[in-house]
Amino acid sequence: MIIGCPKEIKVHEYRVGLTPSNVHEYVESGHRVLIEHDAGSAIGFSDEEYRRNGAEIVDKTKLFGESEMIIKVKEPIESEYDYFRDGQTLFTYLHLAADRKLTEMLLAKKISSIAYETIKFRGSLPCLAPMSSIAGRLAVIESSKYIQKTFGGSGILLSGIPGTPKGKVTIIGAGVVGLNAAQLAVGIGADVTILDIDTNRLAYVDQMFNMRIHTLYSSRANILSSIASADVVIGAVLIPGAKAPKLVKKDDLRVMRTGAILTDVAIDQGGCFETSNATTHDNPVYDIDGILHYCVANMPGSVARTATLALSDSTLSFGLMIANSGAKEAALKNEGIFEGVNTYNGKCTYKGVSDAFGIEYTPTKQALESA
Repeated sequence: MIIGCPKEIKVHEYRVGLTPSNVHEYVESGHRVLIEHDAGSAIGFSDEEYRRNGAEIVDKTKLFGESEMIIKVKEPIESEYDYFRDGQTLFTYLHLAADRKLTEMLLAKKISSIAYETIKFRGSLPCLAPMSSIAGRLAVIESSKYIQKTFGGSGILLSGIPGTPKGKVTIIGAGVVGLNAAQLAVGIGADVTILDIDTNRLAYVDQMFNMRIHTLYSSRANILSSIASADVVIGAVLIPGAKAPKLVKKDDLRVMRTGAILTDVAIDQGGCFETSNATTHDNPVYDIDGILHYCVANMPGSVARTATLALSDSTLSFGLMIANSGAKEAALKNEGIFEGVNTYNGKCTYKGVSDAFGIEYTPTKQALESA
């Protein structure tokens, strides 16, 4: 198979879909790998290093024109749509439930799209977990920065010092993002509350942190009481492949402290705060009713080398299966890849995406076997 890895073009997105060592694995398996010029140069992966591992360095037009499978990090943006050819395979983060235009392009061009974030293996999300871990930790780091008075925040030091109160961090969602956020927040000495609808998960969190944080069932009343006293609120809610629920409404901002910050890690899936709008690393925050909002849609892009190494390790085995067998056969053979298929041969095969836009849903097995 001919595999292409283009340079990411989102604002301050320096991650790359394949590392030089990944290229070596694909080439050793008999595949041809095309890397766009300077795709990894910003994080220390030179064109020469890719060449030494068997890649061909090409321009964007040649890459898309010849590749059978495109491996990326972030979902394609509109300026990339025209490069795609009918019937190609796309392996990347997609977050389609928050992007109608991209969904329509993939269906129109009959792209076999396999989303990192919906690949499931033994009850986990192996290609999403590394970025969720990074995003959870960055959520605390960025929140602790922007809550400083010089950035428009309330002027709170989350750790406090002897004789002063600690900052209060509320985390909604106790998944991978939430646990990593809690770990860092507890580590710097903040007063942490975490909410979730899974009481077994809350019991696990309680045990994990040796009762050093507050755990609450994620009811409407508990969310409101928690955000009212919080300096930082981190939205860490995930419904794989579907739009995130809006758990904090615009009217709820009235109960919050002036200068508090809402950090929405779920923004890729539409956000879990009603007032969330995607921002960039260039302009990461905005103010609504005295409450700062941090809603950067590619948070791990700011630690691009770490993120690339972690992501590529998690996607390599699945990518090799797709390259070796083709998207259809790989999906039929492997449960994880099967769950990752979001569109196939012009059909929407992921229920969360279908529900988001009212598009006809075709079960994945039916779509694969009818092609």
